[in-house]
Amino acid sequence: MKQRDVNASGPSDFRFELARWSIFAILILTYILVYFHRMAPGVVSEYLMADFSISGARLGSLAAVYFAVYAVMQIPSGVIADTLGTRTSIIFGNLVAGTGSILFGLAPGFEIALAGRFLVGLGVSVVFIAIMKNNAVWFHEKVFGIMSGLTLFFGNLGGVLAAGPLAQVLTVFQWRTVFTGIGSLSLILALAGFLIVKNKPQDMGFDPPNTYGGSLDIHTRHWVTNLKSVAMTLEVWPGFWVQLGMIGSSYAFMGLWGIRYLQDVHELSRGASANLMTAQLLSFALGALFWGWISDRIGRRKPFLIAAAAAFLVSWPMLMFLPWTTGISGYVLFAFMGFAASGFVITFAAAKEIVHPNLSGMGVSMVNTGCFVGTALAQPLVGYIADLTWDGTLAAGVRVYSAGDYQNGFIAMIILCILSLIAAFRVRETYCRNSFKE
Repeated sequence: MKQRDVNASGPSDFRFELARWSIFAILILTYILVYFHRMAPGVVSEYLMADFSISGARLGSLAAVYFAVYAVMQIPSGVIADTLGTRTSIIFGNLVAGTGSILFGLAPGFEIALAGRFLVGLGVSVVFIAIMKNNAVWFHEKVFGIMSGLTLFFGNLGGVLAAGPLAQVLTVFQWRTVFTGIGSLSLILALAGFLIVKNKPQDMGFDPPNTYGGSLDIHTRHWVTNLKSVAMTLEVWPGFWVQLGMIGSSYAFMGLWGIRYLQDVHELSRGASANLMTAQLLSFALGALFWGWISDRIGRRKPFLIAAAAAFLVSWPMLMFLPWTTGISGYVLFAFMGFAASGFVITFAAAKEIVHPNLSGMGVSMVNTGCFVGTALAQPLVGYIADLTWDGTLAAGVRVYSAGDYQNGFIAMIILCILSLIAAFRVRETYCRNSFKE
């Protein structure tokens, strides 16, 4: 094995940096598409309701199936990342997601569209955990927080692209063309993953950046035993509930109902609504980078997580009751919501730091499941609650909901946020160090 001198700038060091950042680039390009699929239904919701003749509840279900399969796949994703490695996850994830996106774009009816979204969710469900595993094995543990923030930052650029830019693209191309094109790009990234991605530095002859003591060799144990050891670590679970409430409500708003709310209640155009959502998504991306950096910099996890959860809880009454306008005050409010919600990124570092280092994929996946369970519940829940009080108003065959309809749904989001704040107080402080004890 080639020894890499981290204090010198030589050919071996250059090859190591080139390798890990090339791999990271392929993973990040894939993750950008993950977020695009996650947020795009909010912009194309009007087309989906019209083309498939569906209600708000069915629209919520079409968007939420992505999150439902994502949630179910989180634990298997952690097992795959820890056993088969990042390379397998990225190759097959892109293949399945690409096929699903093309099917969604070509769907003649609701059922086929639902099947396409299912395949998209299945394919992309393995990507984030694979990236977290890659960050854990290719980068030093002292920068895991900032690498998590960097990952979320770039991933959220896909969410940004699925807001204002997508709204502009839809003035030229049909929504079906967009999704078939994105699916084709996923297939190209599957090939790139096959050619470039490696599971760990040792596969290319380099020493790993992290070494850990201890006599426990997790590779001699069955993966079920390893998974059980992670699941039985009770301190992992508060992060699950933080994500369920905090990100479940955030993604339900950013990824589906936010634009419909702005169109129905504030009578904004799709483009103007998408611009406000772009501000929220961009702030979410920058906030993820900030929270990861400040947490690593100060050497604390818990205080920043509590602050972010509290701020996001407060943002919902601000949205519902403050006299904000669609001008500067609206942009500030939506940016504040995105920035506060992005503090959830700290839960990944906290989870990774309380389980065995070689089981970081399972630890992160356990926490990340909460995000998608929450979103899968929240997206159709808002639609269901809005349908209960809907007065029958239609515009071009699409249901139009009142401010009261949306506020009833948003109260459910506030309850989820209260849950996340309570859970944040239960998260264990790791002081940015792996604290696993056999």
